[in-house]
Amino acid sequence: MAVQKITRTEEEWRRLLTPEQYRILREHGTEPAFTGAYWNHKEPGIYRCAGCGLPLFSSEAKYDSGTGWPSFYAPIDPTHVETSDDYSLGMHRIEVHCAACGGHLGHVFPDGPPPTGLRYCINSAALVFEPADQAP
Repeated sequence: MAVQKITRTEEEWRRLLTPEQYRILREHGTEPAFTGAYWNHKEPGIYRCAGCGLPLFSSEAKYDSGTGWPSFYAPIDPTHVETSDDYSLGMHRIEVHCAACGGHLGHVFPDGPPPTGLRYCINSAALVFEPADQAP
């Protein structure tokens, strides 16, 4: 099933997000390595989009990539993320976006562990964590 798209004005996004969330989700920013709230987070639960709450990643797919950003080998549902080509640093990378609100999450690389071989390298500020014991 397709994810329902969320559209807001930039002013609405600025009101809803912290300045750091806005910088990352709406302006395609990146937090420095080893500084985000979730890079070394190990609690079981779900990581949702900080912009719209869409469930993106499970702690079951999280692993320590050694990069300093939260890393996952797969999204909860492949329809919950979208990708696009990113040439912003003079090289080709694959940018990852929330499929609902379009927020920039991070990038995906082909150097992850089995079973997918992918590393979704995601900014902590783009995520909100929901502990397993609080899930509906």
